Amino acid sequence: MDNVASVIQESTRQELRDLVRTQLQMLLEQGDLRGAKAILVPVQPADIAEVIEGLPETMHALVFRLLSKNEAIEVYEHLDHSVQEKLIEEFRSQEVLDIVDKMSPDDRARLFDELPAKVVNRLLEQLSPAQKEATALLLGYESGTAGRIMTPQVILLKENFTVAQALERIRRQANASEMIYYLYVTDDARRLAGIVSLRQLVTARTDQKISEIISRDPIYVYTDTDQEEVARIIQKYDFLAVPVVDREQRLVGIVTVDDVIDIIQEETTEDIYALGGGVQSDGDNYFQTDLFTVARKRVVWLLVLLITNTVTGTIIKSQEDILQKVVTLAAFIPLLTGTGGNVGAQSSTVVIRGMNTDEIRSLGTMQVVAREAVAGAILGITLGTIATLWAYLLQGNLQVAIAVGTSLVAISILASVSGSALPFLFRFMKLDPALMSAPFITTAVDVAGVLIYFGLARFILNL
Repeated sequence: MDNVASVIQESTRQELRDLVRTQLQMLLEQGDLRGAKAILVPVQPADIAEVIEGLPETMHALVFRLLSKNEAIEVYEHLDHSVQEKLIEEFRSQEVLDIVDKMSPDDRARLFDELPAKVVNRLLEQLSPAQKEATALLLGYESGTAGRIMTPQVILLKENFTVAQALERIRRQANASEMIYYLYVTDDARRLAGIVSLRQLVTARTDQKISEIISRDPIYVYTDTDQEEVARIIQKYDFLAVPVVDREQRLVGIVTVDDVIDIIQEETTEDIYALGGGVQSDGDNYFQTDLFTVARKRVVWLLVLLITNTVTGTIIKSQEDILQKVVTLAAFIPLLTGTGGNVGAQSSTVVIRGMNTDEIRSLGTMQVVAREAVAGAILGITLGTIATLWAYLLQGNLQVAIAVGTSLVAISILASVSGSALPFLFRFMKLDPALMSAPFITTAVDVAGVLIYFGLARFILNL
């Protein structure tokens, strides 16, 4: 019931966003700015951001200027990077500065990653000293690490604080911190000593010492921990945030769950695009990228596949003698290569997903490949039996039917082994398994599959 209610609620919110977008565009076209401003008042910042992204590009800045300053900052953080960049180009310097200076340091660092270096340098120079220092700190860490996505705005407590003193500090610093549900306890050298939750503070006696309720040996990550590993830790332990320390165990910030959700979405999007045929998203919104850039990203692997098909065609041409004698063999080439490609894609997909979720960490490479090889054999025998019967019914030639069936078994095993082994090979070579696997699996299955098919056909038909 909860899932149904959630789907209905999301459907209703989508309908609301569509309605607001339609009415807002109509009001802007009529020049009714007062009406346009009024219609945005009850709408949540995240929904306003989606509404803006759905409007014509010429209206983005106009709608944004209808928002109050505080609401504009929230909406801006929810916008896609490409829209953020375009708005910066259209705004006056002071408007940009007012927004950027009030953004949280991690969101600001993420924005600066997407902007040209000259724009970043100009904005950094104009930030307030505190925000400039916080942003420069994050930009100093390598992209894709915990240090780059963390926020340094954390409320720190000492073990000798009483609960009353801790609550008073929270009241004073709450607005300057992104997360107050976890409080971090440090020693005089700022080394992480433990964690205490807001629930523990609220339910404890006001005269109790923090040392009496602290949770020691907290789970933490280092500044150079990969962001995907950070996401896995937060997901595994159901954290709202995880502390980030340097190599001297000094607390430097926290990564919050909202940042992790963004990371998971970005990484999943990149993997899906890559598995779909080598498309590199680079974190951009694919559907808001200009078509020439889209074509440039997609054409590389399509050229690889084009060359592959040329090689496959050359192999088929070299087998003209057997094809002239048994023309019906040619009819089953698409069936074999197509099935092999699908089996290989299935294997690579489950292995790459297992890599990303750490589900195969306990298994060795050879164990995973062997498991997929057995699965390929089972699939091959099943499909091969069906293909043999089907080929015999179509052509009435038992030897050709057996050649097709046995080839399908061999190709399915080859595809499963290739699909499971290549992601490990590319990860070992420091290449993206999702990006590299699809075209190479297609290459291996097409070329080797055709060779296997004609080799078995020659043997079975005694040609």
